Amino acid sequence: MPSIWPAALVHLFTACGAVCGLLALRAVGAGQWEAGFAWLGVALFIDGIDGTFARMAHVSDRLPRFSGERLDLIVDYLNYVFVPAYALLAAQFLRGGLGLCLCALILLSSLFHFSDTESKSKDHCFVGFPAVWNIVAFYVFALSLPAWLASSLVLICVGLTFVPMHWAHPLRTRRLFPLTLSLVVLWAAASALTLLWGFPASTLVRLILCLAAAYGVGLALLCSGLPR
Repeated sequence: MPSIWPAALVHLFTACGAVCGLLALRAVGAGQWEAGFAWLGVALFIDGIDGTFARMAHVSDRLPRFSGERLDLIVDYLNYVFVPAYALLAAQFLRGGLGLCLCALILLSSLFHFSDTESKSKDHCFVGFPAVWNIVAFYVFALSLPAWLASSLVLICVGLTFVPMHWAHPLRTRRLFPLTLSLVVLWAAASALTLLWGFPASTLVRLILCLAAAYGVGLALLCSGLPR
């Protein structure tokens, strides 16, 4: 009988993302924005590699009672949705009653996405905006967007949740993968420098972040077949 410990350790590794979420929430509550996003970055890193470990450890065979997919969704909702929404509210990018309503829309639209059984395509794209509010919030902080523009961006992303565009997974979608991977590495370096130097980002870093965002949208249009 195979040992269950490798599978159990993978699940524990995934669950550590929730601890990162708690530390991020604590930092955001104290107004330590860079530290908060740094913890969300650690959680993003964990989420990016735990699937590989899960496949190596054959977790579904060794621990069939425990769902790694369900665990991953719970942790992702905390780090990708709840903490970023709170950060936008706490930093006054979303203000007053309207801000609360926009945060509610973030939470509710993301619940729709997380519950949608057809939210992934066969080529590993996300169907509809993939609820990466950690990335959206990071851009708002890094670019120091005015409140009206941050609110508009939130409304656009909420609306795109229900539009069946195909948003590429940066590490699993094969279309233009070498270029995508190169930009992911460049984006990660620019993001790390932003957190190291503090918000808002420098002019050069802003250009890199905007280039990466434009590429992501363009790749989504390409994967959705809209140019044709």
